[in-house]
Amino acid sequence: MVTGDVLMATGFGELKVFSGSAHPGLAREIAGFLGVLPGQARLRRFPDSEVSFQIDENIRGTDVFVVQPTCATATGSVNDHLVELTVMIDAFRRSSASRITAVIPYYGYARQDRKDKPRVPISAKLVANILSAAGTNRVLTMDLHKAQIQGFFDIPVDHLFAAPVIIDHLSRLDSPKRTLVSPDAGGAERARAYAKRLDAELAIIDKRRSDDGTAEVMNVIGDVEGRTCILQDDIIDTAGTITKGATALKANGAAQVLACAVHGVLSGPAIERIEKSPIDKLIVTNTIPLSPHAAACDKIVVLSVARLLGQAIKSIHEETSVSSLFV
Repeated sequence: MVTGDVLMATGFGELKVFSGSAHPGLAREIAGFLGVLPGQARLRRFPDSEVSFQIDENIRGTDVFVVQPTCATATGSVNDHLVELTVMIDAFRRSSASRITAVIPYYGYARQDRKDKPRVPISAKLVANILSAAGTNRVLTMDLHKAQIQGFFDIPVDHLFAAPVIIDHLSRLDSPKRTLVSPDAGGAERARAYAKRLDAELAIIDKRRSDDGTAEVMNVIGDVEGRTCILQDDIIDTAGTITKGATALKANGAAQVLACAVHGVLSGPAIERIEKSPIDKLIVTNTIPLSPHAAACDKIVVLSVARLLGQAIKSIHEETSVSSLFV
């Protein structure tokens, strides 16, 4: 790998990395890893909040990568950033870019991936259709809520996992007698994969409603007494499930409770819940930028996935295998 050297043009032209307003810091990290300058463009809002976008350099025949997680941040809502991404893609298409790859570290609307009740949308499929209609040629994303969302696209999707980054961090912690814990039965397969690579035990939390239907009773399946327990999930939103799980683990004799997730959405009461919970450290990646309130929480540790995304972008640009990154 030639970090720091400008990548040469391929059949798709020179590599360009552009960013929306959702996470420019991550885009700068990726560009720095690739040894290229961030693309020059002006992204603004009209007085009525419509998106105004103009590219300030020639991109005809270039290989464009647009970095934009579709999450809520201080600069806008999930919907704002999704519309922003489509407007940018349309501009690149109309400016004759050779190929346009949407780099979406966090794919919004992924939790609505099926009809689990009558008369509801499949929003994950709708977003896939919108991105394709805007002119996206390829998608690079990370830890989709459900892997089958890849099948909603009729264009190539490279689906990365943040596991190598998180597992590397966990393996360096001084925490003997580790147990990986899935906060629900649905995440057991993911927790098992982490446990295998960390040579750790596995436990699962079984959530059940109490008789009055208002509270959740947490039953811990597995040995956690006196052990360092690591709760593992893909998304932490309001942190209700993860903090209740941590409380259950402590009640069952866990010596230490850590939590880790790829996407730290951390909305609503999440930070207050985490601060009051028995969680010693919450490990998340920077697929979503932390709010100032979250960044001030000393329990939260942020790991960067810029290098992993940069490696994938380099492989896509050079038309080499990306499968080695699918760990």
